[in-house]
Amino acid sequence: MKCPFCGTADSRVIDTREVGDGIRRRRECQSCNHRYTTYEQVAKVNLLVVKRDGRREPFDRQKLLEGLWRACAKRPVASTDVENLVTDIESSLYGLGQSEVPSRLVGEMVMERLRKLDAVAYVRFASVYRSFADLETLKREVDGMLERGTGAEE
Repeated sequence: MKCPFCGTADSRVIDTREVGDGIRRRRECQSCNHRYTTYEQVAKVNLLVVKRDGRREPFDRQKLLEGLWRACAKRPVASTDVENLVTDIESSLYGLGQSEVPSRLVGEMVMERLRKLDAVAYVRFASVYRSFADLETLKREVDGMLERGTGAEE
């Protein structure tokens, strides 16, 4: 690490702290004794989502967030809960260590977490994701949720 003041590559780390998704290091130059801060972040792998028809698209956090907002519209779901859900899914996907993941896996992760967050939002998301062919299929899904005790209070 070159000192921004004198350009010498000789510095020592005084303090290290985790901040968000990176590391903040406080450094001191051994030549001029100036102190400066550096930030380090782990470079994320370019994650591709393989669609049902075989197309590949870059993973888009914003697209996932917008889909969840549509499912949670007019529901008593805190924005921080939705953000945390997206962050959790994104972390899980990158944690797989794969460069490509099937869209089915992303959808299942969303439904698993959304079911715990809000039953009505789950049904909204599932109705689009699973493309229920008719009302009977949708009714079976809701009945299954009620039998498991999910969303009975809604």
